[in-house]
Amino acid sequence: MNGPLQGVRILDVTAVLMGPYATQILGDLGADVIKVEAPGGDSVRGIGPARHRGMGGIFLHANRSKRSIVLDLKRPAGREALLRLAATCDVLIYNVRPQAMARLGLSYEAVARANPAILYVGVYGYDQRGPYAARGAYDDLIQGAVGIPALSVQAGSETPRYAPSAIADRIVGISAANAVSAGLYHRARTGRGQAIDVPMFETMAQLILGDHMAGHSFEPPLGPPGYPRILNAERRPYATLDGHICVLLYADKQWAAFFELIGQPGRMETDPRLRDIGARTQHIHELYRLVADAIATRSTADWLAAFEAADIPAMPMHSVESLLRDPQLEAIGFFNTVDHPSEGKLRMMAVPSRWSGTPPDPSRPAPRLGEHSVEVLKEAGYRDEDIDALLRDGVTVEAGAEHE
Repeated sequence: MNGPLQGVRILDVTAVLMGPYATQILGDLGADVIKVEAPGGDSVRGIGPARHRGMGGIFLHANRSKRSIVLDLKRPAGREALLRLAATCDVLIYNVRPQAMARLGLSYEAVARANPAILYVGVYGYDQRGPYAARGAYDDLIQGAVGIPALSVQAGSETPRYAPSAIADRIVGISAANAVSAGLYHRARTGRGQAIDVPMFETMAQLILGDHMAGHSFEPPLGPPGYPRILNAERRPYATLDGHICVLLYADKQWAAFFELIGQPGRMETDPRLRDIGARTQHIHELYRLVADAIATRSTADWLAAFEAADIPAMPMHSVESLLRDPQLEAIGFFNTVDHPSEGKLRMMAVPSRWSGTPPDPSRPAPRLGEHSVEVLKEAGYRDEDIDALLRDGVTVEAGAEHE
């Protein structure tokens, strides 16, 4: 394994997307991630399309750089195996409710008895100090709870809409990976483990309110909440003669250059709405409408060339299909084809960050269910006859059953 986290060992007791995405990031950065799955496997395995049962596309893109072990944690032998593994690991990360971990006998106190130096990282719905503590949470629920569908209406949608991506799961997953990295740094300096909680609701509330607290940042408020530029119904890709283009006029020089392009030099000096960023924000709806009307008069290619020459940031509006053919991504080798031992050729994405000294490199494609059960149990000190008993009793499973 390569990467800055080489030598770190992570026990991944997560499923679906938020936790697995966090641990994939850590695995890509070089950590040895052991994914613990129930005998039925992570439910996301079943989201197709797939060549084989249990190996769907979303699972493949959230679980590479990991090994898979099956453990039935509801049975004493499964719990004992997990604790033996925890004694060999630097981090345990889970994304069920803390109450469920306690019922399994896997609270922080129980795990810390097996390994006092471990980082015990919980990624779940709500801060345990509040009235929502015991509630379940999913991406859609958290999006709604922090106001994303309501903001979509303020921004011009006819009905409330969730963002068309599991953004809460992925943003909180990134936050969890950050928390693990910081926790590892602290432990390297002090030798002390600790429990770390990364709640979805509070993490996303901070993200949304960072944009939209606005006038309510002050006591008493200086105005209503909401960032007008982001809530502007005209903040969208602009229609051209033959398609759409994405452009953002933000700085003074960009606005000035745009008016040069449309034959109105000096407009910045004569129109008080353009005086500075505060004035533009106050009048942003009408200014964006002005931009939309102008852009509708020329082709996408014409505008892309003109904006590039004028140093105005602009991009074509991709679909998912065209994004897969983007020349920037092709030039940097963002996509690569790997040979999966059971799934054949797969298109995978590169780690997006670049490192001059310890470059991350995904260590392996996503594992089959239980692919490494025997291997990992042997590393924890189990004898062959003990592993055979666990297999016979259904406490663990070897890979292969899902393809039969």
